[in-house]
Amino acid sequence: MHRLFELLKRLDYVFVFIALIIVSILLIAQNTNYQRSVMLKWTSSIVGSWSSKITSMNEYFNLKKENEKLAAENAALRAHLEESYISYVNTSFEVEDTVYKQRYTYTEAKVVKNAWTKRNNFIMINKGSAQGVHPDMAVISPQGVVGVVLNCTKNFATVMPVLNSASQHSVSIKRTKTNGTLRWDGEDYRYASVVDIPTTYKLYENDTIITSGMANDFPEGILVGYVKSFDSEKNNGFYEIKIKLSTDFNKLGYVYVIENRFKREQDALIDAIPVQ
Repeated sequence: MHRLFELLKRLDYVFVFIALIIVSILLIAQNTNYQRSVMLKWTSSIVGSWSSKITSMNEYFNLKKENEKLAAENAALRAHLEESYISYVNTSFEVEDTVYKQRYTYTEAKVVKNAWTKRNNFIMINKGSAQGVHPDMAVISPQGVVGVVLNCTKNFATVMPVLNSASQHSVSIKRTKTNGTLRWDGEDYRYASVVDIPTTYKLYENDTIITSGMANDFPEGILVGYVKSFDSEKNNGFYEIKIKLSTDFNKLGYVYVIENRFKREQDALIDAIPVQ
């Protein structure tokens, strides 16, 4: 505190000089119209500039709440899409009645941990069993497929993404409806491979790859990526296809966890099939 007083004492002439300049400017502005207008214009410009910056900062800090709100709204909208329902048509004595039952529900979640540079990557989200999330539920981003829920705690869950060597998903060529399998080779997070597509079907660069809906997790038609290149040089009757993934795993922020409300019933039927 003593040093502060000493510093102020040494700078007292400077403060007096600055104060005199301010008083002089105010006197000039009050006694002449031109100077007054110049001063008002200058101060208005400064105030306007600072107000604009403060407004921009407030908008930036409000982005988190806005993103959370938009993610929740998108989850609700996805749940009302036509592909989220199953149509039942009961015909009896020439009376036809169609009933729609919702098959898929969507829960928004935020990514709290994310890895994309390893061979076996994992993602953590901020929703768990308390929010209705459980293993084997599908996870997508606004751009497309992400992965499948692996484990859950009360308020968090880990997701095995497409970027994992153990990950395999049923996909199809949108144009031809031909089914194949999505795999990742552990190299570039932007690309993956699709196998089991027969060469009897014509394939083109930029063909769209979507989920097939055959695995009881992802709804049919979720975007996966686009054909980057392909070849059939092994002459085994199948293409080797490289695709560019639609989801940018380096920029994952919010995702949607999908529940297939009929999955347990479907899995029970599959488990009941005798082993060949």
